[in-house]
Amino acid sequence: MTVGPHVLVVEHDAECPPALLGSWLEGAGCTLDVRRPYAGDELPALRSYDGLLILGGPMGADDDARHTWLGPVKELVREARESGLPTLGVCLGHQLIASALGGRVERNPRGQQVGLLDLGWTDAAAGDPLLGPLATPRRGVQWNDDIVTALPEDATLLAATPYGEVQAVRYAPEMWGVQLHPEVDAAVLEPWAEEDRGSHETRGFDTDALLREVEAARAELDRAWQPLADGFAGRMRSGGIRSGGIRSDRTRSGTAR
Repeated sequence: MTVGPHVLVVEHDAECPPALLGSWLEGAGCTLDVRRPYAGDELPALRSYDGLLILGGPMGADDDARHTWLGPVKELVREARESGLPTLGVCLGHQLIASALGGRVERNPRGQQVGLLDLGWTDAAAGDPLLGPLATPRRGVQWNDDIVTALPEDATLLAATPYGEVQAVRYAPEMWGVQLHPEVDAAVLEPWAEEDRGSHETRGFDTDALLREVEAARAELDRAWQPLADGFAGRMRSGGIRSGGIRSDRTRSGTAR
């Protein structure tokens, strides 16, 4: 029996779930194996998966000593690059890819990026196999303190803010990172907002207004970012740069959570 793509999902924090992105991938026929190393889950080998999705989290990309699974996640990134496994990193996931491949991640000197931001697509984005179809005017939710400040060798910048802050990157032929959060809705953002409320007040941000703006843009954001999940599922179905398409050495034995 033909089965859909089997995706290894690395979740770094209970308040940073796959959420909408996970639902969209399942709707595209994928089976998700969500691993939560912060709760003691093991990180499996990649050979039985068709794709790797690395989610966001509150820790820094180089906090390996404090969060001991970050080093093994970076090893998975390097393994995925070598094998051509389709890989997508979101926020922290994007930063972990950059760090794993020799880039640099630092605190944004301009301060936290928060709320709905326009994507500043580069000329290279139009021809990208995953993000090319999305390289039209659209907004995304960003909620981050750190940014990638130096790209690894051979990475291609696909989107940046007017200040040059990295928003989307192709790190390898089948490996992408996005600084935005395509997976979130207002409910996912609420605990993040509560944690940041004090710092927002200091900077003159209206936290509740930010949440209302995201909620009001729900239909717009769904139209903008569900195609990312569909496109990623398509890359997995095609097998990326690997031969043979969907792997035949496994069945639907993964945990779908």
